[in-house]
Parts: sequence; C-alpha cells; structure tokens
Amino acid sequence: MPTPSWPAPPSTAPTTRPRRYAGCAGWPSARLPGTDVDTADDRKDVILVVDDDEDIARFVEFNLRLQGFEVILAADGQEALELIERQRPDLAVVDLMMPRVDGLELTRRLRADPMTAALPVIMLTAKGMTQDKVNGLNAGADDYLVKPFDNAELVARVSSTLRRNKEFREVSPLTGLPGNSRIRREIADRVRAGTDYAVGYIDIDRFKSVNDRYGFVRGDGFISALARSLHRAVVAVALPPAFLGHVGGDDFVFVCTPEQVRPLTLRVSVDFEKAADALYDPTDRERGYVELKDRRGNIRRAALVTLSIGVAISDSDKRITDPLEAMTVASEMKTVAKSQPGSYVAVDRRRGVSDPGRRHVK
Repeated sequence: MPTPSWPAPPSTAPTTRPRRYAGCAGWPSARLPGTDVDTADDRKDVILVVDDDEDIARFVEFNLRLQGFEVILAADGQEALELIERQRPDLAVVDLMMPRVDGLELTRRLRADPMTAALPVIMLTAKGMTQDKVNGLNAGADDYLVKPFDNAELVARVSSTLRRNKEFREVSPLTGLPGNSRIRREIADRVRAGTDYAVGYIDIDRFKSVNDRYGFVRGDGFISALARSLHRAVVAVALPPAFLGHVGGDDFVFVCTPEQVRPLTLRVSVDFEKAADALYDPTDRERGYVELKDRRGNIRRAALVTLSIGVAISDSDKRITDPLEAMTVASEMKTVAKSQPGSYVAVDRRRGVSDPGRRHVK
C-alpha cells in the first residue's frame, strides 16, 4: 500500500540532524474500539454542607440535590473533619458560627492539610459585616454567602466555584494549557456540534535524552518551547480557533478542523525544531547528537529531538463520536509516526466498516 508523504520543509539545521516531515494516510494498524470508562466527569459532584442549624442544612441539601449534586451533612466542624476522612467531597459549604470547631477554624485546618488544601470552601454567615467576609476569605474560603440567601444564588455560587476549581486543577502549571478532562470536553463539544474535526497527539522524540543529558530544568524548557510553538501554529492557522491541551510531560493534544491539520503541523514542526536547537549546548547542537552513558558506562549517541504527531480525522466519511476513541486513534497513529525518522505526522484516514471483520483502507 503506498504511503503518501507531505513535502519536507527547508531546514537550516546541521546535516547530521535528520529532518523529515511526512503524512501517512491509511496506515494499516489495529484500532482499539471506544470504551465507556468511568471518569471523574461521569460522577456527580459531592457537596459537604456543615451547619448546626438543621433547617438551613436541609434547605441547602434539598436545593442542591434538585440540581443533581450529591450532598452529605455535618453538624459542626469536628464532624465535618471526621466525614472528610471517610469521603472526599468536591466542595464544602460551611457555616461561620458553630459549636466545637467553627467555620473559620475548620477552613484553616482544611488549608493546613495537604490532602484537603485544594478543597473549595463557601462560607455561610448570618451577618453582612465586611469583617466577617474578610475573616472568612483570609482563613482560606473561596467565596461566601450571607444569610438569608435564595436558592438561585446558592446554586450559582456552588456551580461557579466548582467550575473555577476544576479549571484551575486542569491547567498545567508549566504550560498554562488545560488537561485531560478539558480535552475530552472539547472533543465532545465538536461531536455534539456535528462538525468535522481532527485530533492530534504530539510528543517529543528522544525527550528522555534531554533530561538525562541536561537535567529536568532544561527538559522543562523543551516542553515550554513546544507549548509556545503550538500556540504560534494555532494563531497562524487562524479561524475557526483550534484547541490546545497538555496531557502531561511532553505529550500535547490539538483539536482543529481537518483542513487545519497540515498547516498547523508543518508550522509547529519547523518552529519547534528551531527553538529546540537553541536549547542544546553549542557542541551538541553542532554535531547533531548528545552523548550519554548507559548503566554499564558505555557511551551512546542520541540524535537531537524531533516530533511525532498522530492524527485522527472525523468527517462525513468516518465519524468518531466517542472522545476516548478519537484520542485512542490519534495515540495509535503517533506510535506509527515514532517508527519514522525525523519529525513525522501519521494521519488515520480509515473509512466506515462494511462488515464486522474488515476495514476499508484508502
């Protein structure tokens, strides 16, 4: 079966560094079916309500359950701490004034414990005094509600605090890009919209050699360089806006239209290799490889880094309606790209299945 290639871009790198950019259409690799996986996105958020006033606690519980939340109750801060040991909530709604351990002390203890430091807290207070709000926020609360409050405000503040917390947790501190849950939602949004889309999975070839040669700090520089190159490539392909995500380590994902795949991947490959060259020590850059010692003390050579990019296409000829399947296919094609020299893009273009045992390959 022929393997069409995309033209290699001109390179100013040393000739000792192999550079090849190509597209592989219809590579005959096995394809794993999409599976239903129980993820954090599939379960209901658990809200801990801590209030010694049973009527208020039941009011909050009733209205949050109406919105689809799971709710657990505690009468004071001490009971809340005991509950949290057994069941990890996603958010706590905490009254300020309570016996034994009050809301301020409970929040301070939560923030002091590494296991609960990131738990979002909404403080309830019967007073409208500014100082009460300030004290709650200084103790570590994320938001506050002044009693009496209505149901709409309660639900809005709980939902917005959960959303902010999830978005904060998903963002990579190194690149500022969203993570796995947000990536799945982006693909799911494109599936629901019924538009053609492509998912690309990218990682850096021989990235371990960078860490082994220079250490993790320099390695982080290569990851940051790839994030910047991806951002520039996304800007260059213009509208509709492409999406970027950081799976972790040197693994990235983009979601775009099928027509944007070629210009985006061409741009990022050239841009990243240029940026990566500048991160190597001059001697290594000029000779086109780094020298490393294995466990036996033998010297081995590792070529300079390149990119492997796998792409799954969902269009009118072949719809992929499961975000996990799209990621699986893109990951498989990235493995195909890994088998080729230089920066390489492997594009899956398999069409519909005519019978259960055979796939048409174009």
